[in-house]
Amino acid sequence: MDRPLKIYLGDLTYDTVAISTEATPLNVGFIASYCLDKFGDKVEITLFKYISDLENALIDSPPDILGLSNYCWSHNVSYEMFKLLSKKNPNSIKIWGGPNFPVDLPSQKQFMKKFTDIDAYVPIDGEIGFSNLVELVLKLDSLEQAKEKIMETPIDGCITRNEIGDLQFSIPTVRMKNLDEIPSPYLTGLMDKFFDGKLVPMLQTNRGCPFLCTYCTDGNSAVNMVNKFSKDRTQSEINYIAKHVHKNTHSMFISDLNFGMIPGDLETCNFIAGSQEKFNYPSKIIATTGKNRKEQIIEAIQRLNGSMVLYMSVQSLNEDVLSNIKRDNISTEKMLQLAPTIAKSGLNTMAEVILGLPGETYENHIESLRKLVATKMDDIIVHTCMLLDGSEMATPEQRNKWKFETKFRILPRDFTTLCSGKKICEIEEVIVSSKDMSFDEYVRLRMMGFTLWMSTKGVLYDSLIKFLHQNNVDVFELFRQMVERLPCAPIKIQKIFDQFKQSTIDELYDSPDEIISNIQDDAQYQNLLDGKGAINVYQYYQALVLTKYMDVWTDYLLQISKDLLVKNGIFSEEIRNEFSAISDYCRGTCFNPLGPNRMQTNPEFVFQYDVFQWLSDKNGTLLLRDYKFDSPQKILFHLSDDQFKIIGDTLEMYSDTIIGKTKVLKMISQQTLWRRPKII
Repeated sequence: MDRPLKIYLGDLTYDTVAISTEATPLNVGFIASYCLDKFGDKVEITLFKYISDLENALIDSPPDILGLSNYCWSHNVSYEMFKLLSKKNPNSIKIWGGPNFPVDLPSQKQFMKKFTDIDAYVPIDGEIGFSNLVELVLKLDSLEQAKEKIMETPIDGCITRNEIGDLQFSIPTVRMKNLDEIPSPYLTGLMDKFFDGKLVPMLQTNRGCPFLCTYCTDGNSAVNMVNKFSKDRTQSEINYIAKHVHKNTHSMFISDLNFGMIPGDLETCNFIAGSQEKFNYPSKIIATTGKNRKEQIIEAIQRLNGSMVLYMSVQSLNEDVLSNIKRDNISTEKMLQLAPTIAKSGLNTMAEVILGLPGETYENHIESLRKLVATKMDDIIVHTCMLLDGSEMATPEQRNKWKFETKFRILPRDFTTLCSGKKICEIEEVIVSSKDMSFDEYVRLRMMGFTLWMSTKGVLYDSLIKFLHQNNVDVFELFRQMVERLPCAPIKIQKIFDQFKQSTIDELYDSPDEIISNIQDDAQYQNLLDGKGAINVYQYYQALVLTKYMDVWTDYLLQISKDLLVKNGIFSEEIRNEFSAISDYCRGTCFNPLGPNRMQTNPEFVFQYDVFQWLSDKNGTLLLRDYKFDSPQKILFHLSDDQFKIIGDTLEMYSDTIIGKTKVLKMISQQTLWRRPKII
């Protein structure tokens, strides 16, 4: 080529009703910085995150090469961009990359046969494969020659087609061991334009995962080796981000797959703690913690000043299910034995389970939830099992073995209208029944999952849950009876659950084609704009309850708790007084966390017991009666100025709608959200 090669790289997000995938496009930033370092002024590279920006650029000034990431949340829109470029510049080179790609050869052939507009696919660690393609193009005189050459010769790190459409590859997966060979997209300034107050910075300190979980796209032997960036680079990037981040952005993503477990993570935590002290950033870190070496992970997270949750990603506590998903190499028993140590450390814990895994039944799923509640997890999240291209579980063999029945649903907030007028969205495939679980059981377990989602939020009801545990009440019965007692529940509670159940059913479609056809109808598309579809059902109803029904939900929870105490025959006068204090503490903590008048509405209660100090006793040996005040104290529940600012900034970033609040609740910590007690 006798001119610089024009390259567009994108990691796209929808932002129709609220920004959907809010992480900065670090993945394509790595590819850009690597190519710029290798090819210098022979290439001109522009990065894109927002769909409309890329769409307009393709129309006004189409590139020579377009490279886009392929994840479940950007698959359809990325392919629409490839098709648009094919019309504008038929000779352009179009390269897709990322984990959303089948692992078995027959499915790979079907994939490449279906998506004919792409010239090459880079499945893992895109820098080398993409740069090999760029190098090939630069050696030739024209794009036409390059397209012909791609069909003639396999390219390391890429999967391509030959002239008759058969797949060709030499080394389809090329990984880089010394990650510092990739110049930092942050330190070179490539990411500066994405500090825009809408996106959240993402940090990566290593790549790879040593586990082989069949439901995960990273459960692949090709990425078992963990490769790392240097400590100096990591520290420099953290400081650079903290200096340049938008004033309304308080969070940070870490994309490492087992954060806290890998050697060097303790030092990363020290670097972040230094940034928190110097720049007051970040106040919340969103990362997936490691599956083993929990003692080290606890030590790491303790250094982060309450900004990060310790994930206990058990997925199931049934040994047969764990074996079915190749997760029996992770010590679940060891994980749960650490619960007392975690409690003493003061860390918040979040347990994750997946509904619909191979071999899972209604009964063993319930038992997993019961065990997690007994271990006093602060937060329990039940995910619906997705079948991801790139995971072993999505292969035809696994589907047939477990007799999965699947449905399709629109990913939350992932829809838009293109300049052409075409309406598109992203679609995920989820397991709703199998040979071991019926659809009705799936729906009922989703309702149980929502009860846990709403009611195990650490700070929110931790006083109630601790009180019930100390009085030998089976706390899981509280959550189970919230579902079982629905016919006798208050009308507003019945309405919430009825709507939740209907939304759980209505979000499911028989095929992707049915979804795409449906949203072309203006009335159906308006439903998406109005928040009646394309929602995360858990998050949507959490935001709805917090906005309109928090008092009703809390009263229902407290009434069932009281009934359980009475049933156990321990509701003495002393217990009654203590329970009254606990009830007022819960009502004060959860009052009006997101309302515009939240600083002016500070509830007050008179307490005989110092509930706050009792909660601070991490040993859990002293009872509430051991913290009785010498005289009754009036306590006010308030939000600090820092809490008000963080909540306000995040509402401004994502909007003060129910849909916007679903993002707000994800991006701020539990400590920031809820009110704190202050003796008047």
